[in-house]
Amino acid sequence: KQWYQRRVRGNDDEVKEGFKLSSEEAAASFGDDRLLIERFIDDPRHIEIQVLADSHGNCIYLNERECSIQRRNQKVIEEAPSSFITPDVRKAMGEQACQLARAVNYQSAGTVEFLVDSQMKFYFLEMNTRLQVEHPITECITGVDIVEEMLRVAAGRPLSYTQDDIGIKGWAVECRVYAEDPVRYLPSIGLLTKYIEPSVSENTADNGVRCDSGIVEGSSISIHYDPMICKLVTFAPNRREAIARMEDALDDYVIDGITHNTPLLREILSNEAFLSGQVSTKFLEAEYPKGFSGAALSEHQRTELLPALAVLHHTKSTRSGANGHFQYVISGEGEERTEVGVAVKDGEFSVSLGESDPVTVTPTGALFEPLQKFILGDGRRVTLQQLEFNGVTHSIRYRCCKKELTVLTPLQQHFMDVMPEKPIIDTSNLILSPMPGSLSVISVSEGDEVLEGTEVAVVVAMKMNNSLKAPKSGKIKKIYAKVGDVVDGDQKIMEFH
Repeated sequence: KQWYQRRVRGNDDEVKEGFKLSSEEAAASFGDDRLLIERFIDDPRHIEIQVLADSHGNCIYLNERECSIQRRNQKVIEEAPSSFITPDVRKAMGEQACQLARAVNYQSAGTVEFLVDSQMKFYFLEMNTRLQVEHPITECITGVDIVEEMLRVAAGRPLSYTQDDIGIKGWAVECRVYAEDPVRYLPSIGLLTKYIEPSVSENTADNGVRCDSGIVEGSSISIHYDPMICKLVTFAPNRREAIARMEDALDDYVIDGITHNTPLLREILSNEAFLSGQVSTKFLEAEYPKGFSGAALSEHQRTELLPALAVLHHTKSTRSGANGHFQYVISGEGEERTEVGVAVKDGEFSVSLGESDPVTVTPTGALFEPLQKFILGDGRRVTLQQLEFNGVTHSIRYRCCKKELTVLTPLQQHFMDVMPEKPIIDTSNLILSPMPGSLSVISVSEGDEVLEGTEVAVVVAMKMNNSLKAPKSGKIKKIYAKVGDVVDGDQKIMEFH
């Protein structure tokens, strides 16, 4: 089993001392004193330069893209331009990217990728000789149709632009919407039972939404391909507005039937470190070390979700616009039980939470639509996605996070309080498949004794091997599947004594 230790040294003297000690330790421990020494880059950012080059000796750069927010070295959110680098650094990176393209006589669109440290020193990573997934954000801030320029170059024609034509107009953000679990970053497969993309009907030249996808409602996400659903892009005159537009677009994005990462994307957009531009390739690891499974409502969020939900419940359950005052109790999802009053007068709603002052709530959409939109008296706009409703419990998405909230009358709540609770099923002795896939390896047999952490099976999905390990030491009681079986997420694979 390979073993390594990383040590960081800050100056020449420390390097000399560290080299001596590390080589001696390696020789004593492994009989091999060879070391790998490389530059340590603190708080690394992944920033790339888009270039265009033709067969007439022209080469230009279209500014940079900030691609630092990644998981498993795959980009999750990109923006253009970067909020970090200065115009001088941008110019230096762009000119060096063009020098590289000219040195190899490159012709077409390409991307030169760099790591940038906290002092804005940049280091070459690689050049991708193709169109990048995130190219739309560059198109948004430059007005250049990169694909059109690639076709011009392929036809032997010169570029339509010179470097002097390239500026920065506004800001653009791209979110990669993946069919994956945002807790473990594992892909999800299945049928898209509901799929509605954000509207582009209100787009203007400098403010809007772009959704590049290749699926429709009824499409299947399989284990054979990359789990990306779409690249969702917003653009606006400045960064704050582009982020706000993205928040609205994610709230309006209806995806049902599979697990997806929109809750994580929506959470990142309101993260203080992200909003202040303090990002690096370690961002997700630092901010969400256990992935993202949802967060408790802030008081601000609570005072917009609960009034909107109360009005939604009242209109769905009564199907009446009769005037009056109605009492409800909202609970669930770790939220404290809240008494809510809904006053209806001539079709207008006023909602109070507990003893708080009432707030007006105005529904703006049809009751049967999956997206329910509300305007509160203080101007806040609230979007709820309706998933299921059984008469008392609402399964909804708020800020992209799935929540199940129960709304009862005080009498119904009284009856619920005296009902016995359903026992929780213990799954601690079970090995469950973490996702749909193919069972490629079973490493144990019934009756075998295994130690905690021992690999007992492997599930393959989307070209990834997912090792299933014993959660504790014990004996294999029963194996419920065999190699080659196609298994569902959470399907029982084996059981321990």
